[in-house]
Formats: sequence, C-alpha cells, structure tokens
Amino acid sequence: MRLALQRLAHAEGLPLPSYQTRYSAGLDLCAAIPEEPPLRLLPGERLSVPTGLVIAVPEGYEGQVRARSGRALREGLAVLNAPGTIDSDFRGEVRVLLINLGPDPIEIARGERIAQMVIAPVCRVTVEEVTSLETTDRGTGGFGSTGR
Repeated sequence: MRLALQRLAHAEGLPLPSYQTRYSAGLDLCAAIPEEPPLRLLPGERLSVPTGLVIAVPEGYEGQVRARSGRALREGLAVLNAPGTIDSDFRGEVRVLLINLGPDPIEIARGERIAQMVIAPVCRVTVEEVTSLETTDRGTGGFGSTGR
C-alpha cells in the first residue's frame, strides 16, 4: 500500500516517517520544530507538536497516532488523545497532541521521534435505532464485572 505525503517547509531536512524494524507496526513521526530552543513540556502540560507532514491516508483506512512506548515508560510522555485519528479525507498538517504525565520537565528537540502512526482499516456501519437489543450472558455488567 502506498502512503502519499507532502513535506511542508518547516520539515525540510527531517527524516520521513519510517518503520524502525522489519515487523514494526508504526511509522515514527518526528517533531518539526525550530532548532532552538527545544520544546519544554512541564509536568501536566500539553502541546500540539507539528510534524511538517500532510498525508493522504488511503480510503477505507485511518492513521492512528500513538505514543512511543520507551518515552512513555521512561518519562511519562504520552499522546493525549491516543490513538489520535487521521481520517482519509483530512489534508491538514499532522500534529501530535503530547502531554507530560511524568514528574519532571521533558525536552523535545527538532527531528526527535515523538509518536508513531499505524495505518489501520476502518469498518463503517449503518446506524439503526431499535426498541431493544438481544440479551447476552454479560448483560449490563461494566467495569470489573468479568473479574481480574
């Protein structure tokens, strides 16, 4: 499958999204920010970080923006709306909503890998209102109802 993308001027010289290993599911996204000063996220702070990319997700698919697990574990850097969705008809710049859930400030440098994007199929449904639903063994059991 082909993913067409356009690089914006502020992403010149940065690597294109890429898989880091043969079986990686996500393409790494980089911060397209000025060289100096680096971005600084204080604990609890959130920012919309530009990637400098406009992409054309194929029809029937979405781009899912997710955190990079290493930085999430080490620093508490998370994608606020994970997974963020990039619809196939969106043609604006891909931005990553980051939040610092850790106890210390986090610095992000130009070109640093800040998130990953997974291209995934989308199943669209037709919504139909009914007067009742079929019953199940679980019924209305919610959080924790199936045990540990």
